[in-house]
Amino acid sequence: MRYSLALLFPLTACSLAAPAEAEHAVAIPAIQQDVPAAGSRATAVFAGGCFWGLEAVFERVKGVTDVTNGYAGGTQATARYDAVATERTGHAEAVRITYDPRVVSYGTLLRVYFSVAHDPTQRNRQGPDRGPSYRSAIFPQTPAQRTAAAAYIRQLDAARRFDGPIVTTLERGQFYPAEGYHQDFARRNPRYPYIVRWDAPKVVAFRAAFPTLAR
Repeated sequence: MRYSLALLFPLTACSLAAPAEAEHAVAIPAIQQDVPAAGSRATAVFAGGCFWGLEAVFERVKGVTDVTNGYAGGTQATARYDAVATERTGHAEAVRITYDPRVVSYGTLLRVYFSVAHDPTQRNRQGPDRGPSYRSAIFPQTPAQRTAAAAYIRQLDAARRFDGPIVTTLERGQFYPAEGYHQDFARRNPRYPYIVRWDAPKVVAFRAAFPTLAR
């Protein structure tokens, strides 16, 4: 998802050249070792390709109260789009999800993340986007989240529901919000070509696969 600010949002690395394929959710089992619900507010940080698509899916999950696009894995000094675009900052495009654990569990968010929000078998890329900033990574916010995420990856590998091995990494790092023009991008720009081609189908697939979870 690279573009020149001088031309606002033209497509460059987020190519439309590839023929469209129907998005679908991978049928995966529910998590066996979830994070116990505690309180009415918790956060999760996931990375998996362009953050526009992750945001578009997770903001439609019941129990999610806020989704913020941003960067995780690098330093505060390089947490800006022009620096991250160099692919040398260590940052991944990520989303910070604020949710109510009484309504939706961390494990359920993980299931959406692995099943439909991105492809966890693609290393340092996602769809048309290439580079480590598009890597599949989870940034656990608590020890319980780290334990649950690690156990679920092992569970999914054993279930063999994907065409290849899961390459998602568990990482440490601060989350930094992205620039304002990245926030709510898919909702504000539903006809933007990248959204139409790559992200809107994920939302359709999410609603079809998780009808009781979608709002």
